[in-house]
Order: sequence, then C-alpha cells, then structure tokens
Amino acid sequence: MQIESKDLDKFKRLGIQSISALSTIAPTAYEDKRINTQMQVDKMQVIDATVEQISRSPKRTLITLFAHNFNHRIEAVLFNPKPYLIRHFVIGEQSFFYGKISCSSGHCQMSHPLKIDEVGTIVPKYKTVLRADVMRRLIERYINSANLKAEGLPDAVIKILLSIHFPTPEQGDKLSLRQIQALKFSELYDYMKVLGKKRRYFPSLYQLTGKWKKWAEGLPFTLTQEQTAAIESIQNDLKQERSAKRMVVGDVGSGKTMVILASALMAQPHRAILMAPTTILANQLFEEAQTHLPYLKSVLVQNSTKKSLDLTQYDFIIGTHALLYRELPESGLIMIDEQHRFGTAQRKLLENLLTTGEKRPHFLQFSATPIPRTQAMIDSAHIDVSLITQTPFEKDISTSVIHKNDFANLLEKINDELDEGHQVLIIYPLVEQSDALDYQSIEEARGYWEKRFDDVYVTHGKDKNKEDVLTEFRDRGKILLATTVVEVGISLPKLTTIIIVGAERLGLSTLHQLRGRVSRNGLKGYCYLYTNKTKSERLDAFVKTDNGFDIAALDLKFRKSGDLLVGKTQSGDKFRWVDMGEDEEIVKKVMTALRT
Repeated sequence: MQIESKDLDKFKRLGIQSISALSTIAPTAYEDKRINTQMQVDKMQVIDATVEQISRSPKRTLITLFAHNFNHRIEAVLFNPKPYLIRHFVIGEQSFFYGKISCSSGHCQMSHPLKIDEVGTIVPKYKTVLRADVMRRLIERYINSANLKAEGLPDAVIKILLSIHFPTPEQGDKLSLRQIQALKFSELYDYMKVLGKKRRYFPSLYQLTGKWKKWAEGLPFTLTQEQTAAIESIQNDLKQERSAKRMVVGDVGSGKTMVILASALMAQPHRAILMAPTTILANQLFEEAQTHLPYLKSVLVQNSTKKSLDLTQYDFIIGTHALLYRELPESGLIMIDEQHRFGTAQRKLLENLLTTGEKRPHFLQFSATPIPRTQAMIDSAHIDVSLITQTPFEKDISTSVIHKNDFANLLEKINDELDEGHQVLIIYPLVEQSDALDYQSIEEARGYWEKRFDDVYVTHGKDKNKEDVLTEFRDRGKILLATTVVEVGISLPKLTTIIIVGAERLGLSTLHQLRGRVSRNGLKGYCYLYTNKTKSERLDAFVKTDNGFDIAALDLKFRKSGDLLVGKTQSGDKFRWVDMGEDEEIVKKVMTALRT
C-alpha cells in the first residue's frame, strides 16, 4: 500500500518515510479500558457507574457515583472544572468513567474521572508531534499484516509488531523483550533497505590484477591474518568490471599502511593516487612507500610542490588536499587515508577529477577510528567494509586513572622515562585559561614544565606551525604539551608516556586514539588519565580494554540510554531502538532477510 497523499505531511512531521518506519513508533503507555469486577486501588480503571448526587462549591465539585461493577459508592472529585466537564455528569444517568481510585478507611475517591465511550479494550497511547487521535488513525490505517508484508518484513516480526499496536489482554505496562527485538529488527530493516537503495554502481576504468603475495613474502615482517583478509577483499574488488567502493577501518597501530601499499601494487601497471589529511601523514606514507615499494616510482605532492612537475611519470602519487588543485593523470585507483578528516565534497571532488564519462576509478577509504562491529555491518549495506582489529605486535601499555595526590609519583615516572631516552606527551583540554574548567590550560602549565625540563615543545590546533613542531619534537624533543591535535596521524617512535588532563571530558574513542600514540614500536607504554573526579565508571571501563572496536561500543553504551518503552530520544541518535554496541545478532538477521 502506498502512503496516501493526504498523509504524506504527517509522515514527514514524524520524520519517517515508510510504513515499516511507522511501525517502530511504539506506544508510550497502554490504557486498560476493560471493565473489572474487582477494584484496583491506585491504578487507572473503568467504572460502570450511575450518577447519584452532585455537590458544588467555588473551587471543587463532588459527585457521588455508584459503581455497578464493584457494587460500591465512589466519590468523584473535580477541581475548578470547566462547564463542559460538569455537563458529563447527569443525576440518574449511567455511564462509563475512567480514572484512578484511592481509598482510605472504606471511603473511595476518583480524581477527575473522564467519561468514555470506548470500553472493553486496551488502548495504546502515542506521544508524538501529531495529535493523539490523528496518530491513532494513522496506525489503524497503515499498520496491518498486508502492508508490513509488502515492506518485506518476515511474518514472525509482523505478528509481534501487530501485538504492540493492537494489544491483547496479556499486554502489560511495558514492552516485552520479544517486542523490543521486533522493533529493533523493523528499524534496522527499514534503515538498511534505504541505505542499500542509495548505493550506486559504476563501471570501472580498469580491471586491476596486479600481484601482491610475492611482495608480502619479502617484507621483513609477517602480515596479520586480518591485514591479509583485507588485501584479499580489495584484490577481489579491483578485478571487477564495476568500480570498487570499500572502507578499511583499522585499529590504532593495526598496520593499515601495508594494506594501502599492497593496494597500490595491485593497481599496477595502472597508477594509484593516495590523499592524506596532513603533510606529516603524507610524508610518512611516502617514506613507507619508498622503503617497501622501491620498484614503484612514487612522488609526494604538497602545496609547495611545483605545478610544472609531470605527474604522468609516476606510478604512485601521494599527497595532501593539494591534489585537489592540480590536473591529475588518469589513475585506476584512488585511496583516501583518515577519510573522516576530509569533507564529503573534498572526497567527491577527488573522485570526480579522475572520472571519465560513466567509468570511475576504484575507490578505497581508510580510517584509524574504530567503529562498533555492528556499525560496520550496517554500513555494509551502502559500502563494502573491512575491519582490522589485530596489531602486528602486542602492545604493552599500562593504563591508570590518577589524581592530584599521585603527581609526585608521576613526576618520578616522567624523569625515569626521559633518562631512558624516551618521550612524554601531556594533553591539556584548553590552550588558554578558562573559568569554566577546573583544569590548567597549556598556557598556564607550560611555565612549570619549561622551568624543570629541557626540550619542551608546545602545539595546539590553532598553531599554524603545528606540523613543524611535531616533526621537530619527534626528532629531538623530550616533553610535548598539546591539545588533541595529536589524536591521529604522526608516528612518534620514542614516545612511551601520555598524560591526559581532564580525561573524563573526552570520549572513550578519542582517549583510545591518544593512547595509541605510545608504544608504536613495541616499547613498554604508559597512559595516565588525570581527573579531578573521585570516581568515573567510564574511565574504569576504559582502563580494562585496549581493543578499539570494543571501546567504540563502550563509548556508545555510556553516551546513550533510553527507556525501554518509549525508546531513545536523545538528539543525534540515529536509532530509536537499536543499540549499536549490543545488537550485532539482530543486524545479522536483518542482513539475511534483506538478501532473501
């Protein structure tokens, strides 16, 4: 059934576009309009009553009702009633009334009873932008077995959804676990179906069949199982007649760079282009390419690179956003590293620069920001996704929460690490002083560190020279004071210790990215979470795991919660019911249903 034109605006106001999405707007409460023969004190219920007496005063009206279903007199109380409410009560008339009864010493009262016509049913109540009666009619018009089946939902899910909107006498005050699972299924099914329709397939410029295994065998280390799996998935993508679109998400230090280099190799004899968000990162990737792909002619393109440079002479072009302002030679493969740090328009521009008619180059995106596995599975409806959760070597990082009274021990630890020739990074929440925050800023703290230690470097997000400062610190610094500008990107091989001031203010995924700066080369690492809070459940949970994908799920767990009847209502939530950290099994069932 199509949504009728008269109802399109109502669907729009509800923020939905389909009948299956309408089915996920569950009632916030259920009103039991059945007539019971037993009085239930302090609960809403229906009475079949005759009006016996009405007594008025300036501020309230008392009405004596004889409830036939209880064989008991009840006093109804109306405070400052409007005239139309009084007209509902006529002496000698028998009607149905709905309200909450309270009793004391055998005397029972019902405050503000409502006269009702509909009895004998359980009535779902919806809390939406629409008027209650309008929402009810919308549900009755569209939520039925035939419509939900036409949407593609399985019969078992449809049956449960109908029980939510058209409740049986067994329905309690809250939704059952089975009902919540059905709402999650319907919500995910609708979302992933729409996402799948947005996916566009284009013919590829070239089918790429370059070899990589012999190269991998010659590396001075062994690729992890997940690196190999990601490369094999990409290999399968690149040889297709349709243009690849894949996202590779690798945890901090998972060896994403080797997947990038293998992909560039597989593009041969055609050209590969890689865009990175910063000069430092582009430089690092260029150095890795020169080290591990010496037989490919690589070039680094930055703002300072001469426009006259003939890029057609190179097999592998690595650059910053400066690539967007040059005429690029035809290439079989485009890659973007730390893709979330580029805008959608910038990513699209690079792809369009190399598109010929309908044909497009293969397109790979890389990210070092782990997402919950559930999110990756959902995204796969729109783009192919590879996860790299393993690291080439086991990181040994001790993480601990510290407070003001731990500062003397911390100083001793910093001195020990510097004596070993290691480096220390201290993250501050702000650059300048703020009365709104109970922590020092970089500017307030730098004097203390510069007075007591040599080779102290300082940088932050607004520092125009931050990349030069980071490079100089990497080569000769001891202590770096910074904001979260160092969250991703630069490799600091000698960095073993990170102290994060006001750690409770940051998301767990950000803390994980910062912690990932240390112990890059197998050195023993230390991460100190400095907080003025006496207790933080979030930080305690973070200390116990170093897996970025688990931390991404934890991040969601602590940031989002919702009542099990009304669903999540926080702004920015993608889903009303689905929990990205917990509902992996439901996503699998939805993926299976979408394929059938």
